[in-house]
Amino acid sequence: MAPRLNRFDRLGQRLDALVASHDAAARLDSDPVGLVHRAPRADQEVVGLVAALLAFGNVVAIRASVTRALAALGPDPSRVIEAEREAKLRRRLDGFVHRVYRGEHLARLLANAGRIRREEGSLGASFARRLEARGDFREALAELAETLRGPDPDRGLAHLVPDPRAGSACKRLLLYLRWMVRPADGVDLGLWPVSPAHLVIPVDTHIQRIARNVRLTERKTASWKTAEEITEKLRRFDPDDPVKYDFALCHLGVSRQCPSKRDPEKCGACVLRDVCRHQRR
Repeated sequence: MAPRLNRFDRLGQRLDALVASHDAAARLDSDPVGLVHRAPRADQEVVGLVAALLAFGNVVAIRASVTRALAALGPDPSRVIEAEREAKLRRRLDGFVHRVYRGEHLARLLANAGRIRREEGSLGASFARRLEARGDFREALAELAETLRGPDPDRGLAHLVPDPRAGSACKRLLLYLRWMVRPADGVDLGLWPVSPAHLVIPVDTHIQRIARNVRLTERKTASWKTAEEITEKLRRFDPDDPVKYDFALCHLGVSRQCPSKRDPEKCGACVLRDVCRHQRR
């Protein structure tokens, strides 16, 4: 008789089963990363930056705003941000608004991104260089974010490109890195020369809630420490690619298949049911 698995080992099995059973392709049209897949490979780094950092609010509104921003940049967004100064990018994006972000915020971000690409070849090359030099994922990301913000950012730009050193979960920055770093699997794109072992999970309300349900964390707020704690536990299941569970877990919440309160029908059909604190109650 095979030895009985403890709760944590069962959790690893259930998470692997969730990823294996999840129809990722069917979810692309309800996720901002779907817009990145539509772009030519040469533009995916830039399109991904816009899509990830505007991923704040309702997904329908996010996709509409990303589409408007990309339309303003034209059919060659990478060439445009490398060739044009901030003032011209501001004119292109004049009138753009998404939640608390305005065209001027996006124009400065893209002007700085264009400068990095001119000087270092790509944002991915810049991040990889910083990671090798610092040997610390959080510090390398903080330096890249600082360069993308530029000096003296106003409140809107500081929110658009947050500082990982400040302790927030930095969900949108970490989402961008997941898209760029994880191997191409139909969702993520594998564009950057960085090992996915370095990644930290992007924690939004769905990940926070589900992670608490399955005891990946006991923290009640999304923060950098929460993201690190969840990631460290996921590394026990896959040290080389701990964030591979993110897309399936997030869409389990987005699709409302994991409701805020226990639902006998939905909970009974969930692959995580026997490792969830609500089911066990």
